[in-house]
Amino acid sequence: MKYLILILLIVNPFTDLDKIAKVNKAKKEAKEAYLEGNYQLAHDTYQYLIDTLGVKENEVLLDFAHTQYQLKDTTNAVNNYQQLAQSADAHIASVAEQQLGQVFFDKKQYEPALEHYKNALRKNPANQDARYNYELLKKLIQQQKDQQKQDQQQNKDQQNQDKQDQNKDQQNKDDQNKDQQNKDQQNQEQKDKKDQQDQEQQQKDQEQKDQEQKDQEKEEGQKDNKKDEKKEEQEQQQKDGEESEKDKKEQPAPSPSDKLKEMNISEEKAKMILEAMKNNEVQYIQQNKRKATKKKDNGKPDW
Repeated sequence: MKYLILILLIVNPFTDLDKIAKVNKAKKEAKEAYLEGNYQLAHDTYQYLIDTLGVKENEVLLDFAHTQYQLKDTTNAVNNYQQLAQSADAHIASVAEQQLGQVFFDKKQYEPALEHYKNALRKNPANQDARYNYELLKKLIQQQKDQQKQDQQQNKDQQNQDKQDQNKDQQNKDDQNKDQQNKDQQNQEQKDKKDQQDQEQQQKDQEQKDQEQKDQEKEEGQKDNKKDEKKEEQEQQQKDGEESEKDKKEQPAPSPSDKLKEMNISEEKAKMILEAMKNNEVQYIQQNKRKATKKKDNGKPDW
């Protein structure tokens, strides 16, 4: 091997040494630029190494992919990482898988990221960065699942609570509507009852009014009848009087015997009564004559 290097140096001593020097210098500059955070300079330097100096080393290709990742050139970075993940070098392949996991982690695609971290550990179990990322992401995913499960339970509980509240609100509304309906019904019943009472009272008042009117008409009719009856009676009396006078004029004067019959006195008894009356009359005349002839006492009053 040493002899082969010497032969190459002899054949083209200046060209190969100059290229090696340029490659080493470019690697150093690219690495320093990357560490300083000057990713664009590092990217351009690595690209110079690959395209111009023809360097195809996996380390250079991996560092070049890192500069693409830092510059947000995600598509080219992923392509380079995917090629390097197939490398026979376990370290290179593990780091490439780790970086693919980081790309998906940045996109919050945690399940693919976890799978790439797992592949990184499979290819190189000694990759502590990949192990740390894997464990951390695994816990994060579990927390998300737990949180999601908790959120789902809370959502379910909230939905149930909302449903209960809605049912309660609906029940309250139904109760209020029912109470209002009952109240309206009671008010309507009271109104109907009052209307009925008013109607009955009006009917009663009308009946009383009609009865009073009938009574008044009846009373007026009775008065008119009484007037008519009185008038008829007067007319009848007048008529009877006229007829009586007429009868008196037309009929002969009753005889003493007829009058005695009307008085239910016999003639003998009548004679006795007349004799008594004559005797009394004679006695009365005689007594008056005696009183008139008696002298007055001047010392006494006339009475």
